[in-house]
Amino acid sequence: MKKRIAIGTGIFLLVLVGLLAGGSIYMINFSLRPENRGKDMEGSFTFMREKYPQIIPWVDSLQNHHALRDTFIISPDGIRMHAFYARAMKPTSHTAIIVHGYTDNAIRMFHIGYLYNHSLNYNILLPDLRYTGLSEGDAIQMGWLDRKDVMQWIDIAPALFGDSLQAVVHGISMGAATTMMLSGEKLPAYIRCFVEDCGYTSVWDQFQKELKEQFGLPAFPLLYTASWLCEWQNGWNFKEASAVKQVAKCQKPMFFIHGDKDNFVPTYMVHKVYEAKPQPKELWIVPGADHATSYFYYPEEYTSRVEHFIKKYIP
Repeated sequence: MKKRIAIGTGIFLLVLVGLLAGGSIYMINFSLRPENRGKDMEGSFTFMREKYPQIIPWVDSLQNHHALRDTFIISPDGIRMHAFYARAMKPTSHTAIIVHGYTDNAIRMFHIGYLYNHSLNYNILLPDLRYTGLSEGDAIQMGWLDRKDVMQWIDIAPALFGDSLQAVVHGISMGAATTMMLSGEKLPAYIRCFVEDCGYTSVWDQFQKELKEQFGLPAFPLLYTASWLCEWQNGWNFKEASAVKQVAKCQKPMFFIHGDKDNFVPTYMVHKVYEAKPQPKELWIVPGADHATSYFYYPEEYTSRVEHFIKKYIP
């Protein structure tokens, strides 16, 4: 009888381990290696022209004058990464580094490029994060590894726009989480401020929410095992990838933007990161906006509020 119980227990444990391993692999592939619209460059151009028709003359003018340029860097782990950049119409040191969201790419941030380059006469640098656009990489990194890649782009910005530059980092969704995660690192003095639009508190919090909503599952045990697998594959885990902890270390100004109807990255998350961030800081809860749509619904007010904020620190 004891032998049978031991064998049964062993089989049960093997099955459980197999299920957890399979579930973890599925979760990592589902979340970090999804079918990626960010790889569809032509489709992204079409999407942006249809959703933001006001940017069409600006984009066409940049392309016709060969002013929208490509640049590449190699990361320390050998990944070739791409960014678009464009200089301001009138020479200036003012520069915006613009970071895209989950399964997006640099093209899908052209409306924010338009805001800075066309409306505010800024130089712009728009990286493709790993596994998107023309950048290499075998998985989305949810902002945590991306923060180091954006730091590389920050380091080369003076070579593109001049040594006297003054810069803002502006991210949306996962790009906003990247911006917040970046903000806790030691950065050059020319990074003057940050704008984050609808970023999540941490990868753990966001995945826990998605696991419950999409699959009806609690965090334990699958989120734990998937986090361990992510650390083995990518060198980071879900809990350490925390915007809350990073903004708590940030001494530079940050503007927080979040739609009050955001159910994908719930609005309550912005209050947590805002509370964690020391002064100076500002918050705009956008009425009626769902996830990553604040500029779409209020382009003029969005531009005005961003301009008002950054002018305090980039005069």
